Amino acid sequence: MIADLMEQGGRVLDLGCGDGELLELLSREKKVTGQGIEIDEGNITHCTARGVNVIHGNLDEGLRDYGNGTFDYVVLNQTLQVVHKPDYVLQEMVRVGKRGIVGFPNFAYLRIRLQLFFTGKMPRTPELPFQWYNTPNIHLVTIKDFERFCRGNQVEIIKRIFISGSSLVNPYLFPNLLSKSALYVIKRSDRQISK
Repeated sequence: MIADLMEQGGRVLDLGCGDGELLELLSREKKVTGQGIEIDEGNITHCTARGVNVIHGNLDEGLRDYGNGTFDYVVLNQTLQVVHKPDYVLQEMVRVGKRGIVGFPNFAYLRIRLQLFFTGKMPRTPELPFQWYNTPNIHLVTIKDFERFCRGNQVEIIKRIFISGSSLVNPYLFPNLLSKSALYVIKRSDRQISK
């Protein structure tokens, strides 16, 4: 889905790029020039083995090495909930990228709500498979939370994709309740003052 949101031949920065699988795919299928930032040294080794250009970095420290609008796309997929400063990371993302692509598990999904209600314990799903004590997810977010953040921080939402398993969820039929995860294309609002 992420590849389908991109034009051919752009410059892409993948934040929290993991083992480099997405950047390798984008390089092969979309002919992008890609750069990854990853904190886990084991994943950096996998990126290097795939031929993916990656640097070791902590997203919570920002993207100060990159100028405004340096990249056509900045991707933050399944990483938003694990950073310590998600608001800062999102602002940096739309600063250095003309477009941002953000994907995250939706903590307001019906199954999660029901597990919490009926068991009284932190829910576990395929998208959020960890126990409360070993989860890397420190800032759980819902679709409504993300959209409220965007409205209040001059981040424009260009496209919304709501996902449940391998199916798309109708954006007009309770996506916050029925979507396991969400994928957004965002950009810095034209109203935002340049730094």
